[in-house]
Amino acid sequence: MRIADKMAFNQVNSNLSKNRSDMADLQNQAATQKRINKPSDDPLASARVLAARTEERGNNQFIKNINNAKSFLEFSDQSLGELSDILVRAKELAVSQSNDASGNEESRMVTASEIEQIYNQAVQIGNRKLGERYIFGGYKTDKMPFDQSGQYKGDDGDMKIQVHKDSFVAMNVAGSKVFLGRGLGSDGIARASYESPNNVEELKQFQQDEVQRKQYNEEIEENYLPTRGPASVGSGSRTKGRQDPVEGGGGINIFSTIRDLEVSLKTNDKQGIQESLDTLDQAISQVVLARSEVGSRVMAVNNTMDSLQKAVVDNKTTASQLEDADAFQVISDINKTDSTLKATLETSGKLIQPSLLDFLR
Repeated sequence: MRIADKMAFNQVNSNLSKNRSDMADLQNQAATQKRINKPSDDPLASARVLAARTEERGNNQFIKNINNAKSFLEFSDQSLGELSDILVRAKELAVSQSNDASGNEESRMVTASEIEQIYNQAVQIGNRKLGERYIFGGYKTDKMPFDQSGQYKGDDGDMKIQVHKDSFVAMNVAGSKVFLGRGLGSDGIARASYESPNNVEELKQFQQDEVQRKQYNEEIEENYLPTRGPASVGSGSRTKGRQDPVEGGGGINIFSTIRDLEVSLKTNDKQGIQESLDTLDQAISQVVLARSEVGSRVMAVNNTMDSLQKAVVDNKTTASQLEDADAFQVISDINKTDSTLKATLETSGKLIQPSLLDFLR
């Protein structure tokens, strides 16, 4: 077969272009420390790397959500702990003044002032806020949940936050459940009796139902918690209809319980003080159960956090194995390609010899 000068020139030019292209790719890998710098370098590995990075960014956002929910839940747990402590203190005072051996009319009057302070402190705890949001107001985080009389101005909503794919955790406990005992199940755990709204229509329907629910609860409270008069008037109906959240399905109005104890102390009503011991026990159990619910949520988000952090590390490891370059292999390939390029340049000079046409220019 006849080899023309043009064929030899094209072959030399093709080999030089290939060697220089390989050298440029290797130099780019050495500079970036990445084996894949564009999808065409390895289409299959590029797709897997992009999928790993997408999942990593999603997990990082879930971690931010969990940190936000965790701070909210931990602050709620701290507030519920303080509420439990003041209720225990109220019970201690009630026990000390429940008989004539340890108390009298004067001491009960003095104790009533401390119970009044406990009541005010309970209202303050109910109106706690983290940043600009009230923690016990349900969805209404921009308005004070309780007034000084203990009337609830919030709703029963659970603010759910996404902590993983198709996984949501409520980051709050509504004050109506903790302080008023509404919505307690047979196991005493505070939970909503409805699903959180997922769109505008459901939210409007929820608001309408909430108005009706609040009117119904107010009617029950008017018939259920009458204002206490002096001495033992109405003492037989004070605890009627109430159930222990540990054993029954009802709840305790903590504000009314503390206020009843204060009135009993001021009126020197020993029977009323003794009856308040049972309701205080139930109120403490109610707060402890709500706190345990918050604690279980904190534990759940902590476990999810650990899983997400491990997933982030695994995604980084997978992406690194697919796209990172082996430095020793790259340097070795650069040396080999450089030697090949030099050999190509040396042999091309011998392959392309000057012809007669070069002298006729």
